[in-house]
Amino acid sequence: MTCCDLVPRLPWRGAAAALCAALLAVLFAACGGGTSQYDPFVPERLFTFGDEASTINPDGSTYSVNGLDTYGNFDCSVLPIWTESLAAAFGLVFPQCNRDNLADPHARSWAAAGAKVADVTAQIDAQIAAGGFRDRDLATVFVGINDILDLYAQYPMRSEADLAAEASARGEQAAQQVNRLVAFGAKVIVVNLPDLGFTPYAGNERLLNSDTDRAALISRLTAAFNQQLGVKILLDGRYVGLVQLDQRSQVLARAGTALGFDNVATAVCTVALPACTTATLIAGGSAGGYLWADDRWFSAGGQNQIATLAIDRARHNPF
Repeated sequence: MTCCDLVPRLPWRGAAAALCAALLAVLFAACGGGTSQYDPFVPERLFTFGDEASTINPDGSTYSVNGLDTYGNFDCSVLPIWTESLAAAFGLVFPQCNRDNLADPHARSWAAAGAKVADVTAQIDAQIAAGGFRDRDLATVFVGINDILDLYAQYPMRSEADLAAEASARGEQAAQQVNRLVAFGAKVIVVNLPDLGFTPYAGNERLLNSDTDRAALISRLTAAFNQQLGVKILLDGRYVGLVQLDQRSQVLARAGTALGFDNVATAVCTVALPACTTATLIAGGSAGGYLWADDRWFSAGGQNQIATLAIDRARHNPF
């Protein structure tokens, strides 16, 4: 018996009939009849913009820990970065890791190593030149880590107030590119910066410098960037989904071991990215158990954290 079988069959008359007919319509919809008011968003194409956190090299390697197959050979599908996991959640693949040799992969990465906020403009321009955007396109924007560390490197030659103002300006510039994507018709998942004051890089800077708490300074610069990014993006869930990675990174830094991580403060790779694989990790280290691959970029464990948040946004925002 279905719920529709519970609808009473009565001899209807006049107003009572109209009332019961209305009730039947509601019950019919609840039983699966009619049309839903919410059509889940399923992207047909995915475009990613940003820096090393989203970069997929031509050979499929990434700026995280790269996976190996059972024979010790590189396998791009073993430890996907967050954008690859997001694509897979909707049945999409990137050409750099097209294991099934699909003729027309519907995901494309414009993210590039070393990219800063200013470079995202050119990345988006490149996609416009390649065909632009259309309905059912999903775009991701995750950029700013290189900007903040570049600004920090100018301290103390430039004052903290000056650097914070510039960090704010770059956060606003990133927001402008997000809004630009919306104007072109794409739905956008934007990831704000993790608290870079908790990176291994920041921890080392704290140890090397006694003039001020350098890690706290990096945290403040990161917060200035994120604040303007959050204020200036079109924060309308119909168009933009914001992944608040700053909050997640702060929780992980303070309670990561309670959340399944072995280490949230030390880099796990012994070689420079993107050459790091599961065969080049520190003794006892694991790609999933360590948050950081090197002193500023996430390991597979950190990438999984972003992927979980991004997929949730893409599936549950009212796109």
